[in-house]
Amino acid sequence: MAPGITGEVVMNSQSEHSSRSRLACLLLCLFIGVLGAHRFYVGKNGTAVLMLISFGGLGIWVIVDLIFILCGSFRDKGGLRVIGWMDHGGK
Repeated sequence: MAPGITGEVVMNSQSEHSSRSRLACLLLCLFIGVLGAHRFYVGKNGTAVLMLISFGGLGIWVIVDLIFILCGSFRDKGGLRVIGWMDHGGK
């Protein structure tokens, strides 16, 4: 194998996750998730409006999002995972 070619993907720790707080996202989803508040918080305004009109997909969409948030798989508008429990202040 050639030097430097290992087949591994190296990701920059600053760019792999969102600066949004996972805790805030979780609390918004728990208490006012049917209104799409957690999706507005991460910048997904289009789907947030859809949640608002459908009351969170009659609750099903909220439950799915809640599971994604708890597992650390929920993503913001830029496609970055919301995994930090505290806000990183945009860093």
